[in-house]
Amino acid sequence: MLKGALRAFSAASRSGGCNSSSGSLLLGTIAPRQESRRLFREKKRFYNDVSITHGEGGMFEVNLDRRKLRTPQGKLFAVPSESLAVAVATEWDMQKNVIQMHSMHLTTLCNTALDNPTHRGPEQLASAALKYLDTDTICYRMEEPPALVSLQQGEWDPVLSWAEERYGVTIGSSTSIMGPEIPQETRNTLNQHLLSYNAWALIGLEYVVMQLKSLVLTLALVDRHLNVEEAVLLSRLEEEFQIARWGNVEWAHDLDILQVRARTAAGALFVCLSCENAVFKHKLLANES
Repeated sequence: MLKGALRAFSAASRSGGCNSSSGSLLLGTIAPRQESRRLFREKKRFYNDVSITHGEGGMFEVNLDRRKLRTPQGKLFAVPSESLAVAVATEWDMQKNVIQMHSMHLTTLCNTALDNPTHRGPEQLASAALKYLDTDTICYRMEEPPALVSLQQGEWDPVLSWAEERYGVTIGSSTSIMGPEIPQETRNTLNQHLLSYNAWALIGLEYVVMQLKSLVLTLALVDRHLNVEEAVLLSRLEEEFQIARWGNVEWAHDLDILQVRARTAAGALFVCLSCENAVFKHKLLANES
């Protein structure tokens, strides 16, 4: 539907129908720019086989040949779910002659969870994600041109309505530079919801929020109300509108949107796989009772 609206606008615009307007492998982590450059420096693939093994405390380890992976801080690379370990192992197995850390988003997120370079707990992580509500992409509306106003209403309003109904809150939208006034009750409710996730999942949630610049779109994605392509397009609605109108450098636009999709998909998958064991254990306890 969104793509169709943009294509229709593009056609109308062209016809003049619209108004103007070392021993252990150092793996990547979400770190300051200088450190990221060092960590993301390409190196040749030095292993043949990738495997996973059971570790202590129900954790799962990833191995390259006989070497256990370690984080940038030297911690053992061990994750809480087997599916997440398999996904990370797949990232490593897909590397060809050169290891491209910049493409290994799940590995990077796991390292961030294990090393916790910013020393934040669940409360701080939830608070950081919640702050994006103040500048949420879909809460800021344009007053012109009319075609963009109509597009925002048609594409963003249904998602906002879904979120308000889903969580029993009031969010709203505004054309003011200050954005909408978010009720404290809404903040409290959403904060409580975010705290229902474990620390690993919260790291993934914040990562997705950073890609989409929207807490509302992130929640819609992880709740499977939207898919990755829909969430990314909605987060770039104004940009795609302008591109449909004025055109773009095709290869640059395509590369950018593919990268955002890849990071968003990885973050959403990380949230899902980080919650997997907790959900499974909850179901087991429910069945036993």
